Amino acid sequence: MNQARVGLLVAALVAAPFAAFVTAVAPPAAAQPKPAGQPPKADPKAPQDPKDPKKPGDKEINLDEPAPGAEGQEQPVAEGQPEEPPAGEGLDDICKIDPSACPTIDMEKAAKRDLNVQMYAVQQIYALRQGRVEANLYWGVTMNDQFVAHPGPGLALNYYITNVLAIGINGNLYAGLNSPSDFNFQASRAARVGEPITEYQWNANGNFTYVPVYGKFAGFSDFIFHYDLYVLGGVGAISTRPIAVVDPDNRTFDFEPKINFRVGIGLRIFFNRWFAAMLEVSDYIFFEDLENPAIATGVGADGRPAAQDPETWLDPEGPYFTNNVQAQVGFSIFLPPTWEYRLPK
Repeated sequence: MNQARVGLLVAALVAAPFAAFVTAVAPPAAAQPKPAGQPPKADPKAPQDPKDPKKPGDKEINLDEPAPGAEGQEQPVAEGQPEEPPAGEGLDDICKIDPSACPTIDMEKAAKRDLNVQMYAVQQIYALRQGRVEANLYWGVTMNDQFVAHPGPGLALNYYITNVLAIGINGNLYAGLNSPSDFNFQASRAARVGEPITEYQWNANGNFTYVPVYGKFAGFSDFIFHYDLYVLGGVGAISTRPIAVVDPDNRTFDFEPKINFRVGIGLRIFFNRWFAAMLEVSDYIFFEDLENPAIATGVGADGRPAAQDPETWLDPEGPYFTNNVQAQVGFSIFLPPTWEYRLPK
């Protein structure tokens, strides 16, 4: 027991000088770094510097924080106070810059209108046709008969059920205007053979018109012309008769109406919304009777010469399929001349 106590005393004596040495050699603890931007806390008990004009209760200024009202910092709006519109975006600014561009719309009245949710990006048609009547006056000239010409005036009336579809009538007057050509005279004189020819009296048709194309083009550098392209078809009647060439001393023919069919294509160029020039090519198709190139001989049962019998005047191989291709040039007037668009521009 005594030996243990003596051992502990000797160990304590040996460790004491070593602990004192370690304490003397160890460096002092490093100061803790302060957060950046945080000002040091002022000691309220420290005496105030007489040269410092700061008074108690003054706020400290932190140079790292933006100043009130600086760029990029929104200012609070007082409760109940309306926000001001940004500069340069109000109606007043527009009126100051350009008084002529200042809106004259009553904004409160306009805001109460019902909104049209549909948007229309297609430009309005310059000359509407739907619900309008077209009066077309023209002059026609035959294009495919080199032996006799069939010129004459014509009139067409069309009513447009839609903007592209119309029903109508047209008529041509040929009476008194048919004229054999110089070519026919020279050919008959040189060959001593008469070519059967015919003349027309009148023609009338019921038609359907369809407008598949319309547009505009520039002309004379400063003008914009609107046009449309149309096709038509119809059925009607034409009154014709042969011209006595082979035996004019005995033969005379009367006009007889025949059923004809009509197809055509035309172009209209509008000078305004109700007046247009037109060019049309139409083919009037029908079966035609021609003069008999042979002269009957002998005497008939009634005692008269067979050449005077009307039954021998027409060509027995007829009738013949005939195309009267006619060019028509004129103008169109659309009524009523004015209208209102159903949808705004």
